[in-house]
Amino acid sequence: MDWRRITWLWLAALMTLGLVVAGCGHSEDEWQAKLKEVDDLKAQLQAERRAHQKTQDDYNQAKGSIEELRDKLKQAGADVDSLNASLAEQRKALEEYKRRAEQLEQIRKRFELLKQKLEALTKIGLTVSVRKNRMVISMPGDVLFDSGKVDLKPKGFEILKQVADVVRGDAQLNDRTFQVAGHTDSRPLGPGSPYKDNWGLSAMRAREVLMYLIAPTTDKKGGGGLNPAKWSAVGYGDTDPIAGNEDDDGRQKNRRVELILMPNVEEMLDLKSLTSG
Repeated sequence: MDWRRITWLWLAALMTLGLVVAGCGHSEDEWQAKLKEVDDLKAQLQAERRAHQKTQDDYNQAKGSIEELRDKLKQAGADVDSLNASLAEQRKALEEYKRRAEQLEQIRKRFELLKQKLEALTKIGLTVSVRKNRMVISMPGDVLFDSGKVDLKPKGFEILKQVADVVRGDAQLNDRTFQVAGHTDSRPLGPGSPYKDNWGLSAMRAREVLMYLIAPTTDKKGGGGLNPAKWSAVGYGDTDPIAGNEDDDGRQKNRRVELILMPNVEEMLDLKSLTSG
């Protein structure tokens, strides 16, 4: 009940009281009851007026506090409108982060699926890992080639055939881009080598592996039947070792041929982070 309604009731009570006075036949008790009703309404009216005034005072005080805060922010060099704009930008950035996180999760799942498919090659003694932000299938050079030679050994043909079968048998893998990378240890080639140096040897070994992988399966010497447009070859010589060249064990690890699964545009991120944890 607001103070206006109470005022009206109070006036009505006064009018009723007047009628009681003007009338006749009313008892003292009725007279006192009407007086008490008027007093109660008057007290209610005063209470409602005080409450209304307090509400108005609180509103004015809050409004003044807001204005004071705005003034302080301006004095401190902060623009309230700019702050609101910054909050909007932060919300937009958060939404973009969430969208990117979902995209990365999809890439991670595809990456894990590819890794699982390539894990089948570990059963034939190959290593599948992530190195320099590339998924790498590593094949021991000594298994593929004799020392200083570029002709594939029978065991080399056997390994490459199994690799080609895995890639060719999976539409997703077969549609990816691969690079064959040849690597050597740091020992120089002997005099008279037709490959001149480790650069030449590693490049020719990579080419030999590549030519087998893209040769038709119906070729007289056999072939992997892979799409030539998806494959390339490169030689690194001894410039990209994975172990030291001070002992035979390290040099053996460095003599290798890698099949590198090249990332597409959306996968240009730290693949190593996707496999951690």
